[in-house]
Amino acid sequence: MSHNGQEFEDEMTLTNRQGHPISDNQNIRTMGNRGPSTLENYHFIEKISHFDREKIPERIVHARGAGAHGYFESYGKVGNEPISKYTRAKVLQKAGKQTPVFVRFSTVAGGGHSPETLRDPRGFAVKFYTEEGNWDLVGNNLKIFFIRDAMIFPDMIHAFKHDPVNNLPDPERMFDFVSQTPEATHMITFLFSPWGIPANYRQMQGSGVNTYKWVNSEGEAVLIKYHWEPKQGIKNLTQKEAEEIQGKNFNHATQDLYEAIERGEYPEWELFVQIMSDGVHPELDFDPLDDTKLWPKEQFPWLPVGRMVLNKNPEDYFVEVEQAAFGTGVLVDGLDFSDDKMLQGRTFSYSDTQRYRVGANYLQLPINAPKKRVATNQGGGQMQYKVDRAPGQNLHVNYEPSVLGGLKEATKNVKDHQPHYDATLVRQKIDRTNDFKQAGETYRAFDDVEREELISNLVDALKICNPVIQEKMIEYFTKADPDYGKQVADGIAHSKSENNSHTSSSTADKTVKDAEKMGHKTDGY
Repeated sequence: MSHNGQEFEDEMTLTNRQGHPISDNQNIRTMGNRGPSTLENYHFIEKISHFDREKIPERIVHARGAGAHGYFESYGKVGNEPISKYTRAKVLQKAGKQTPVFVRFSTVAGGGHSPETLRDPRGFAVKFYTEEGNWDLVGNNLKIFFIRDAMIFPDMIHAFKHDPVNNLPDPERMFDFVSQTPEATHMITFLFSPWGIPANYRQMQGSGVNTYKWVNSEGEAVLIKYHWEPKQGIKNLTQKEAEEIQGKNFNHATQDLYEAIERGEYPEWELFVQIMSDGVHPELDFDPLDDTKLWPKEQFPWLPVGRMVLNKNPEDYFVEVEQAAFGTGVLVDGLDFSDDKMLQGRTFSYSDTQRYRVGANYLQLPINAPKKRVATNQGGGQMQYKVDRAPGQNLHVNYEPSVLGGLKEATKNVKDHQPHYDATLVRQKIDRTNDFKQAGETYRAFDDVEREELISNLVDALKICNPVIQEKMIEYFTKADPDYGKQVADGIAHSKSENNSHTSSSTADKTVKDAEKMGHKTDGY
């Protein structure tokens, strides 16, 4: 039973499988009581999709990963203000409060045994085992993304992965997609600079990427961006450095994390948030829900809210790291969704892929299960090994509502956050796309090494692309910054095109011929 002004919970209170108390098991969340429904109906989606699988694989993205256990310690404040002003989430309220966490770091596009030196965003997923159930903060090392609408995410990943015919990486496919997706220019600018290859997981930033909300006890909300800053400092690799490391060890980041923790050199990150009032903010030249954009630090300062320490390695990689399952919909009371279109889509996709990959009962595995009581009417499905029932529950009653000893809804005495909508239901882009301004600002903010590396890497990839694709990318870079476009155009003009290329770069193509020339010739046996 909770007595601190939030929901009341006892042994017979209905929860979902994350351990979140369910205070309304009758109504899907809709825009007004007549609808339509919204995609971030986490409780409904979990409930109905588990039901769909009651009768009875490697990750598509983020397959290559490493993980560790640790704890998150809250400061009880956001900057110098009491955190309760902005959120009622218990995990953040009390200074010094420690919450167990499990973190999985990963690459994105490569398979389970791909090199950790490849140019790629890095996943940074944190599972908080809070007293109110699990909270998953699922993000990347870079603070923005390629696209702003979840509809095209499968196309983006298909374009970035290997050719479906010859199973080779091909930059022409990637830039074919990107050249028709101008919003990706900012992320491409980061990805082809040294920021595209973090030196290891310990010296890497993290970000929630999407815009979330915090909700206080009055149901008032603010928009939130999350940032993890490594206490170990930030370090990235040039392409040449990455190739040198890859020639000797393509598991270096996993090894680095594991051995640092074994030595007792526990990596630590500080968690910061940026706060913006909930609204459209017409005074800004970008939409605060657009995940291809940064929120300028000068206008929206980073405010510290806690720190995270990783101090224990997994005992079994498959059981803990491979079976760990995260989802952007896994939020506790006081944390909420914004209308960010990527976040809305991820909220369904992430948990659904876990149900497919690990199984309908993935939340019963110890690495995924909350460290609090669970009582649910969900049952059946592949590999169920226990029944999540309450002590004294009538086992004949696996539904709700009931007067025969079944589970009951939680009592809630805080105000729901109820954003108001008065708009036509449409399929449209956001109004303020502004696809190039921040890309130019990022280019100009880079130091000389970062800019030189960016141009070199872009030219190496683009010089083997169709001229139409080259021209479109040069157009985008020029719109971002005239010097940016000129440097790429000059680099392509002075390079020798490899028209028969099918790999990630002309340098990679050369290795095919090198391997034929090299080696020791021998007779058969």
